[in-house]
Amino acid sequence: MRRTKIICTLGPTTEGLCEDLIINGMDAARVNFSHETYEIHARRIDEFKKARRKLKKPVSLIMDTKGPEIRLGLIKDNTILKNGQKISIVNNDITGDDSKISISYKNLYKSVIKGNSIYIDDGKIHLKVKKIKDKNVICEVVTGGKISDKKGVNIPGCVKSLSFLSEKDLSDLDFAIKHEFDYIALSFVRDSKDILKVREFLKEKNSSDISIISKIENKQSVENIDEIIEYSDGLMIARGDLGIEMPLSQVPSIQKKLIRKCYSSGYPVITATQMLESMTENMLPTRAEVSDVANAIYDNTSAVMLSGETACGKYPLEVLKKMVDIIETTEKDIDYRKRFFAEDWLTRNDVVSVIGQATSVAAFELKAKGIVVVTNTGNTARMISRFRPNCPIIAVTVNSRVERQLNLSWGIHPVRTNYIKDIIKLYNNTMECAKSTGIIGNGDLIILTTGMPTGPKGKTNTLKIHIVGEDVI
Repeated sequence: MRRTKIICTLGPTTEGLCEDLIINGMDAARVNFSHETYEIHARRIDEFKKARRKLKKPVSLIMDTKGPEIRLGLIKDNTILKNGQKISIVNNDITGDDSKISISYKNLYKSVIKGNSIYIDDGKIHLKVKKIKDKNVICEVVTGGKISDKKGVNIPGCVKSLSFLSEKDLSDLDFAIKHEFDYIALSFVRDSKDILKVREFLKEKNSSDISIISKIENKQSVENIDEIIEYSDGLMIARGDLGIEMPLSQVPSIQKKLIRKCYSSGYPVITATQMLESMTENMLPTRAEVSDVANAIYDNTSAVMLSGETACGKYPLEVLKKMVDIIETTEKDIDYRKRFFAEDWLTRNDVVSVIGQATSVAAFELKAKGIVVVTNTGNTARMISRFRPNCPIIAVTVNSRVERQLNLSWGIHPVRTNYIKDIIKLYNNTMECAKSTGIIGNGDLIILTTGMPTGPKGKTNTLKIHIVGEDVI
């Protein structure tokens, strides 16, 4: 049973495919607010939610903010830049061509000097600043190619001078609240202050239960990673921008370090960007892409993300199926028991963390069929997930948003139930919920964790070894 989760980005080529995507393994749907209109987003979200309800699957919904990013303006069709040619980045909005273009950041002329590099479309296009004339930036094309509307523009170091929350971002956050998103992925986070601004906004809107994923895609975020993890609910390693803002050769080691920091702390970590990029146009991925995905799985990433592959690629279902196949094949090769006992776990000095580690030990030693967790906030389930047990974690919760959020966490299969205070009824109901997943059945040995007395949040204090079908108490 697959443990690593898959995020699919919704877009033009997923229209009408939400049911098929969910059936074939999509665990979370991402909506990128750097593109398209609220009307289009609302229509796609409505289709997604209808499919989710019909299939009764707790697939989570992720909003990806525009953030303090820079993008191209409108570009004439079939515009191609040639190596060595001159091109002007003008200070007013125009429809660009091979001689002049516009970008969203109007103070560019104040932020660059001769010799600075400017990258377009994840670094595919490379410009070198030659001079500043009036408010226009004159560049030479170092690496040319085709350019099109709204592609991302990277100017290493320039993001420092941009405001983190624009009027559009605030409007987008309102939209996310209205449409009941489960996660907000914050683009170009630089430090904890950026995260706290969003938390304050959500608090003012009575929406503090929406979780925040910080996207790591610039040098500042890497330098401030510990404080970012402390104030986030998860990380996304956005390798496209990260590989432009920092030396490309450093990205693999940064990725490995960030995955380890997150899973060992109990936070979801997403590996993103160009995972199966060639399948945007082709039916099969490259061997290097398969190895890239597999290595992220070996490193214990919580989830992998498909971006343009599903949003605008030719084969959205095929790329999802291929991702599932790579993950399942790789996970079969991992000895999770050996890894667990070889790991020098830094256990926190709290009951939930100790219960999580003890639960995992019991599951390994007794070859449990599953771990069943009764959780209000999802914290206990995530603390068990961090230890990467080799059996499924079934998380039973009364909170529908927590159920959907847990669907993004490694190895967790969330199930929603009604609140029950009576301990005997609670246990019996928990067993029925767990059996409804089809993962466990009568006669199976499981590890059960919950809190006594029932009710208080964050009070998990009980571990029970149980045979399904026997009286719980």
